[in-house]
Amino acid sequence: MSHIGASIELAPKQVIESQDLPGLFPTGSRVYITDIGTDTVDTLTAAAKRVSDLGYKPVPHFACRRLTTRTALETRIRRSAQEAGVTDVLVIGGGLDRPAGDFNSTMQVLETGFFDRYGITEMGVAGHPEGSPEFSEAVAMEALRLKKNFGERTGAKLRVVTQFGFDAERFIAWAEGLREAGVDLPVHLGVAGPAKITTLIKYAAMCGVGNSITFLKKNAFALTALATTHSPEGVVGPIERHVLDNPPSNIKQVHVFPFGGIKKASEWLVERGSWPSSEPSSGNVNASVTAPVAAVQ
Repeated sequence: MSHIGASIELAPKQVIESQDLPGLFPTGSRVYITDIGTDTVDTLTAAAKRVSDLGYKPVPHFACRRLTTRTALETRIRRSAQEAGVTDVLVIGGGLDRPAGDFNSTMQVLETGFFDRYGITEMGVAGHPEGSPEFSEAVAMEALRLKKNFGERTGAKLRVVTQFGFDAERFIAWAEGLREAGVDLPVHLGVAGPAKITTLIKYAAMCGVGNSITFLKKNAFALTALATTHSPEGVVGPIERHVLDNPPSNIKQVHVFPFGGIKKASEWLVERGSWPSSEPSSGNVNASVTAPVAAVQ
């Protein structure tokens, strides 16, 4: 591997409406589909089906504390699998203070057995390199150990996917520390694609990654820099070099949040070598529609 690979995250509306998507990503690319609790099952299923129809791999989010009933969860999983060919999901907490329905943790959703029942064999679970205001680092690590054990028990293929951030060294140290804590799962580190600094600060605030905001502002140096475009290379470059220098690393790829637009993110990934060059897009609609707000929580 000469370059670290990448997945990308889109909102359901982007997936359904963007005319740029055909041929924009390499065939088989993981396309994560956000769930912020406002889209219907019909919309989420249609988004996953379009991703699949375009030759990419749909990875719908299941935000546990935003889910309602066990029946609704099973219906959504069944439709994802049967109508959109979903075999891979991201199961996250969902970030609400109190659950909207029957579930208050990722483990409760995993233990329903619904994913296994409908042939979903790959799962991402959330990692928090910058910590979380909701729980301590010890609690977070114990939760990851439980999920790792669940994967071993059931044969599900688990990986850890993180929120986006800008401090590469911190993310690397956190990822490599997982193995020492008994969590030897593959790690996909979240990074923001090319975007204006002001845009990133806005999304960082919405997604609750306060440390990232501080890091961004501290490293912007001058107010004039806030108007400039953030180059993700300052984050991805060190991660990639670390992985190339340390082949046993459990960091396997990056997960891109395209806050500056999906076309711009795709062009950057092709240019840097993480994605092979693909066929030109058939559409001409500007891809910088609203970026997904719900990230890994």
